[in-house]
Amino acid sequence: MAISAKEVQALREKTGVGMMECKRALVATDGDMDKAIEYLREKGLAASVKKAGRIAAEGAAYATVIDGVGVVVEVNAETDFVGKNELFVNFVHGVASVVAKENPADLDALMAAPYGNGRTVQEEQQEMVLVIGENIKVRRFARFQSGVSVSYVHAGGKIGVLVNFETDVAADKVEAIGKDVAMQIAAMNPRFWDKTQVDQGTLDEEEKVMKVQMENDPKMAGKPEKVLEGIIKGKMGKFYKENCLLQQEFVKDGSMSVEEYIASAAKTAGGTVTFKDAIRFEKGEGIEKKEENFAEEIAKQLQK
Repeated sequence: MAISAKEVQALREKTGVGMMECKRALVATDGDMDKAIEYLREKGLAASVKKAGRIAAEGAAYATVIDGVGVVVEVNAETDFVGKNELFVNFVHGVASVVAKENPADLDALMAAPYGNGRTVQEEQQEMVLVIGENIKVRRFARFQSGVSVSYVHAGGKIGVLVNFETDVAADKVEAIGKDVAMQIAAMNPRFWDKTQVDQGTLDEEEKVMKVQMENDPKMAGKPEKVLEGIIKGKMGKFYKENCLLQQEFVKDGSMSVEEYIASAAKTAGGTVTFKDAIRFEKGEGIEKKEENFAEEIAKQLQK
């Protein structure tokens, strides 16, 4: 019998299983929703549905350049141990390859894209859940199609950074510059790339805080308004140096800013290098992790 896309979608929403598996289940059960759910359970896919509710805040952030396309992805797992598992690492690399090749518009498009082995990324993810035994989830991705991209992975997947330049410098020399800038981003996690990106709301808030601080400082009492304005201007310069990548002190050489380092390194390389953009993914960033209290858990078990 013919199975409609609406029926397939309904089964997917009930089970969390991929579209193709849902369609096969409905075809095999003549469109009976309850039997289709049971069919998926019997196939072992229920395990991935059950695990899908568990918090996955570990895993890996990964950045790479494939055929000139810069890619950074984050794929989560439940434990740090699985993040180092060879099967999991291969899956992360496979997802990055799909992002580079397919240029998906969003996460849904990525999950529906072909993984390269006859399955979609969604189906391959479910396969990893079944094989590895933990909730695994592709969380986010980004890519740079144009320009020259340089990737950097910190601490085996804790942080993935992708830096994008516009340049006429030889690839190997840009690679060295890019690694230095990417390491700076990984270490300092700047709020903005350049001071020109700082919005007026942020500037107003910073100035407000500075004024309140000066009002509460006895040493500032009675100082002329122009003097106070000059102090605020100086403090804003410090704010840029602390929060904006290009204005930050270059970690490897404190005598210059990152912006000055890029210009100096480009001159030495015999060309120009212009920082265009960057992406920094830190694994588990923003995911609320469940705090386990093992002593409390054991005490509860003993009381039973």
